[in-house]
Amino acid sequence: MFAAYLILTDEIPHTILKSMEINSIIHGDCIEELKLFPDNSVDLIFADPPYNMQLKNELYRPNNTKVDGVDDEWDKFNSFSEYDDFCVSWLKECKRVLKNTGSIWVIGSYHNIFRAGNIMLNLGFWILNDVTWHKTNPMPNFLGTRFTNATETLLWCSKGEKCKKYTFNHKMMKKYNGDKQMTSVWRIGLCVGKERLKGEDGRKAHSTQKPEELLKRVILSTSKKGDIVLDPFFGTGTTGAVAKKLGRNYIGIEKEPDYIAIAKKRINAVNIFSPEAEWEEENFTGFKI
Repeated sequence: MFAAYLILTDEIPHTILKSMEINSIIHGDCIEELKLFPDNSVDLIFADPPYNMQLKNELYRPNNTKVDGVDDEWDKFNSFSEYDDFCVSWLKECKRVLKNTGSIWVIGSYHNIFRAGNIMLNLGFWILNDVTWHKTNPMPNFLGTRFTNATETLLWCSKGEKCKKYTFNHKMMKKYNGDKQMTSVWRIGLCVGKERLKGEDGRKAHSTQKPEELLKRVILSTSKKGDIVLDPFFGTGTTGAVAKKLGRNYIGIEKEPDYIAIAKKRINAVNIFSPEAEWEEENFTGFKI
């Protein structure tokens, strides 16, 4: 099984693959680092960008304990315009490096996903699905001023309207879903227990860590063994860990050294592979959209 993880696509020269640092994490700004990638070089992109949550005040529970929310510096922008410019820059580079047969997933909350989606359409991406992540254990709305926010949205897009030969493992996902066609509503809990990575201080290592089940569905459904999966906001390495378990290659880009250290340790510890990685792949010939 481990050999499948090391398979490299035949479409890209090995000299280019070496420069892209397959199965490793690049320390740097994703926009600048992506500029060094060759055109049409990755098969799948999963992007979990800053949400620009615009949090202005601290939040407390009814028992007066502070909520450990998203107040990281990397999530702070001076204006919507600044955030939009940031999204245009990294999405342009993602579009350039994505193969015509590849696809991209962008996840976000109501704070940013509509802005990101508009930018993606303006750049020429073609939306294939909007997948709703229904959190089965969401954080309550402690103030009681709004509905409990229990969803996030994933936009799954091809490179363009005419790029119809993207990978979609329909039969595999039906099998994974108990022989029922998988819908665009995914009921998955937030990271808790052993899956929630902690720092030396006992606090969560990353404020927006995504569950492995979410990435498993993304990678299993829209890539093949040996494909290159790019995550430009790598964080603590969920994409890399799941890609390795499924026999895919990964490239991560991350600015924060602490996240990189955690991600490397996490991925190096993977020694059990998902049985789905050995499932028979579909004879893909493209789709009519």
